[in-house]
Amino acid sequence: MKILTAWLLCACTGHFAAMAQDSVEVVRPVHYTIMGEVGHASLLDSYLTPITYTGLNLGLGFEHFQATGFNPDKWVRELELGADYSYVENPVGNHEMHSLMGEARWSLMRRWRDVPARRLQLMAGPMVNFRGGILYNANNSNNVVSARIHFAVGVQAAAVYNTRLFSHPLALRYQLSLPVLGAFFSPEYDEAYYEIFVGNRRHLAHLGWWGSRFDMNNLVTADWRLGGTILRVGYRCRIEKSWVSHIDTRAVTHAVVIGLGGEILNLSPSRKLSDKAQVMSAMFE
Repeated sequence: MKILTAWLLCACTGHFAAMAQDSVEVVRPVHYTIMGEVGHASLLDSYLTPITYTGLNLGLGFEHFQATGFNPDKWVRELELGADYSYVENPVGNHEMHSLMGEARWSLMRRWRDVPARRLQLMAGPMVNFRGGILYNANNSNNVVSARIHFAVGVQAAAVYNTRLFSHPLALRYQLSLPVLGAFFSPEYDEAYYEIFVGNRRHLAHLGWWGSRFDMNNLVTADWRLGGTILRVGYRCRIEKSWVSHIDTRAVTHAVVIGLGGEILNLSPSRKLSDKAQVMSAMFE
């Protein structure tokens, strides 16, 4: 019995020692990109005007994309911050309107590799989104500003295909961000913001669901890694619509995306990276 116990102890000790020796350190680089956008905007806010204004849209954004620490092979997280400005005019061209919006979006997505094809990653998971800003129309005599505030939870999904261009890694991505349920701000049709300022704050917050509000953010990117630098080109289509309190709003933008970024490792100066370390990128394979 003692011999059997000793043999089992030695076998288990050897097994765990081999596992410790063969264990691979996983490092999770941060895939970051600073993006500039330029394109076309179509804006309608019946609180300010019943006419659709069209014109120029400019944007600036930052994306932080990384595999998670708890299961880097199967889960990734993304944070995107951005701001966009639109200068639009009425069809005649004698009145103008300005829009300034900011946005913050965070998502956690499950990742499936090589499904349904090799080098293809599919991702999907929950998302939290905040977007807010103002529209300004100086031609109105009374109401010149319309505030936009929207908080929502929803889903985000992406498909990433890895290939190479001139021997350098190239990641092609389509990503969809879709708010499902939330809350947004809207005054009554004939309610001035002065009335809100002096205390009339009833019925300003509204439930945001697909019966009162619909938003969609489509992003297509191509990330080309040249050494430590990543060049991005892409396209973004954003759709925002709401209909509540006899007020209809609509904002549709189409923009070309140009970005510059890289992948960095969060390592302390005293930490040395093992030769057997496995790099687990959120974007590249």
